[in-house]
Amino acid sequence: MSSRKLILIDANSFCYRAFYAIRGLATSYGQPTNAVYGFVNMLKKILKDHQPDYAGICFDVGKETFREKKFSEYKIHRIPMPDDLVSQIPIIKEVISAFNLTALELEGYEADDVIATVAQKLSGRDLEVVIVSGDKDILQLVNKNIKVFNPSKDDTFFDDKKVKELFGVEPERLKDLFALMGDKTDNIPGVTGIGEVTAKALLQEFGSLEKILDHPEKIKSDKVRELIKQQRAQAILSRDLATLDENVPLDFNLGSLKVGEADQKLLLELFRKLEFKSWFKELSGTGKVLDSNTKIIDSAPGLDETLRQINSARDEVVFLVDFTSGIWPEVELKGIYLTPEKSQVSIFPPLEINRLRQIFEDEKITKITYDLKTMLIALNEGRIKIAGKVFDVMLAAYLLDPAKTNFSLEELAWEYLGTASNIVMDLPTETEVTFKLKSLLEEKLKEKSLLDLFLKVEIPLAFVLARMELNGVKIDKDILKGLSVKMQARTKELTERIYRLSGEEFNINSPKQLSQILFEKLKLPVVKKTKTGASTDEEVLTKLAQRHELPVLLLEYRQLTKLTSTYIDALPKLINPKTGRVHTSFNQAGTETGRLSSSAPNLQNIPIKTELGRQIRKAFVASGTGFSLLCADYSQIELRILAHLSGDESLVKAFKKDEDIHRLTASLIFNQKIEKVTNDMRDTAKRVNFGIIYGISAYGLSKDLSVTQEMAQDFIDAYFLRYPKVRNFCDLQIKKARQDGFVTTILGRRRYLPQINSSNNTLRQFAERQAINAPVQGSAADLIKLAMINIQEELAKKKLQSRLTLQVHDELVFDCPDGEINEMKDLVKREMEDVLKLSVPVKVDIGIGKNWLDQRKIT
Repeated sequence: MSSRKLILIDANSFCYRAFYAIRGLATSYGQPTNAVYGFVNMLKKILKDHQPDYAGICFDVGKETFREKKFSEYKIHRIPMPDDLVSQIPIIKEVISAFNLTALELEGYEADDVIATVAQKLSGRDLEVVIVSGDKDILQLVNKNIKVFNPSKDDTFFDDKKVKELFGVEPERLKDLFALMGDKTDNIPGVTGIGEVTAKALLQEFGSLEKILDHPEKIKSDKVRELIKQQRAQAILSRDLATLDENVPLDFNLGSLKVGEADQKLLLELFRKLEFKSWFKELSGTGKVLDSNTKIIDSAPGLDETLRQINSARDEVVFLVDFTSGIWPEVELKGIYLTPEKSQVSIFPPLEINRLRQIFEDEKITKITYDLKTMLIALNEGRIKIAGKVFDVMLAAYLLDPAKTNFSLEELAWEYLGTASNIVMDLPTETEVTFKLKSLLEEKLKEKSLLDLFLKVEIPLAFVLARMELNGVKIDKDILKGLSVKMQARTKELTERIYRLSGEEFNINSPKQLSQILFEKLKLPVVKKTKTGASTDEEVLTKLAQRHELPVLLLEYRQLTKLTSTYIDALPKLINPKTGRVHTSFNQAGTETGRLSSSAPNLQNIPIKTELGRQIRKAFVASGTGFSLLCADYSQIELRILAHLSGDESLVKAFKKDEDIHRLTASLIFNQKIEKVTNDMRDTAKRVNFGIIYGISAYGLSKDLSVTQEMAQDFIDAYFLRYPKVRNFCDLQIKKARQDGFVTTILGRRRYLPQINSSNNTLRQFAERQAINAPVQGSAADLIKLAMINIQEELAKKKLQSRLTLQVHDELVFDCPDGEINEMKDLVKREMEDVLKLSVPVKVDIGIGKNWLDQRKIT
């Protein structure tokens, strides 16, 4: 057995396999990385499993090869390499270089020829050659010193015995086999009329293609004999095309292929750039960001000096609050960390909190922190107020890249400061990291014209959200308890009916068992498939409901069980025993469009269109006797913003005249007088109106309306014919996204769309829809955020007791003393409608009631 090993990798095969195995992976700046990620994964596994002494990574160059010069239709069926893969090949070569491995290629030759040349010239008694490839052509190289390893075929090794077992001929005769039977993959013609069975039989009888061509008279079959005689030249051409060139004029030697130590620094740089965090973490090791000369100050004299220094400079100070959390928003203060300069972190115990009040309330001192909303809630324990300029590095990072899913300090330090991804993040370290991030992020906000949005919307909104979370909302447990009893009874009834219709009992929550009932037992048609089998999702059940009663019951069962577990039974357990309220958490950095989301519990997903959803809203009640809930809801705000952004005269005119926009649209697309528009027509127009905002396609609208794609396209065409400037707006947003990589809201909020130029139709079309929707939905989010800030300022200025408790997309909910209702309805309506000057009137509907459901509409 050879003591040394050379691995030769068919890089193009690896690249394609990786590209199609992993879809949609890209950096935050839009560079596709799926092929790079998959390639490196496979490369690392090969190096680990095979432990080679030498390695060559072999590429096609992409230029015309000698085979194409011989036969212009060679590989003509192969589609060109996708653009998203083309852009990754240079990066893959960079990674190979960083691993200290050698890439081999030569213009005019395929990777297989490069592999053949290196393998034949270097293989011998003291060097085993292992070729890593899934290409069957490469198997012709197999001999006692050369083996082929196919990772896509259950890690199969091919020696000469295995090749003969699979193809019926020795490895060196494979080119003869392909010359006779052809190869559809590479468009090698072979001898037309001769298939694999006949080709094998001929070679087993004659031994080689030469002997078959030299003695066709010995072929027993008249038909085969004539085919060979007539297509002799084609057989020879096919063998030439199938034969690997073992004499590629490459400049190499064994020493140049030696596997060396990877360049860790270069790999770290590449993995950071490619945002491969787990691999970066593997390489970087643990560490701290703190400079070696950073001082931790916790003694009384040192803290006195810190306060003197801050009060004297009156410039900037970083603060973070250490606390333990009980049932949110209850916290217990443990300490406050201050950094007046990056080389010093001072730790103040809770007893010192009153000494810090002057600093927090000094308007000339800029307060820098991470996750301002949480810090404000923690400081509420000490009743500390914060005045003056505030900078939140988390919110700054969110505005700069809203698509990120992780805004932890570790993540921000990794991305912006180049730290180890598994840095030890104790509070002193976090404080210093926050200090270092501030100036860097502030400069980036300025560069991207986001500083105003940050300082005038996101920062003041954090104060409003902290107050809302502290306020909470009151829940009537008795209403939920009554609903729970009803739901249990209804669920039991549904379960029995489902079993009866199915003819047996089974686990209704098991997709596998449900699939067997629907598609095997009841023989209902399979609508769509997943990797695990026939889908039983909501879309499938909705379609099947037109054919059978069982899917109808299943849909209701799922809705009941979901709402019961998520809200009816869950909400009472989330009531804070001290406040008697539920305190949801409002996520300010949770969506790409700028919308708020909520969690623990999510109060933005309670369905309003179903009776059960409405009954859950009834459990949200005013805080007590003499209080009512005031609900203020923007009317068709996204359509009004679309009218403003597009400047379409018909839309603008309709809103100015306060027309029923859906009925108007129906009259236009159905070419009917407005008084003859039916409710069904209006409903269709409503779906078209809102679908346009979301960049809906004919396919999507056809599914929504249950009509043909042709009819859906007719609706869309008719819409754009009547509202031509809306079409112009949509086209302009897509064009802007392609040019700039992002689109903006009225206030300049950015939505980055890295897939807008993707060669993948699905990804590109999704990005195009986002390009249309983001400016509209994001502007609506900006609008209500500004309104919340202004209303809260008015409440404080007028010293009203009314409290803002909930925000659900376009709706605000206030808990008001009955004596303030008249003032509040005017204040809220004014602030919400006048917050931004649009070219169309903004309309807010106000309702008053003792709970969230039963609302008396007022003007």
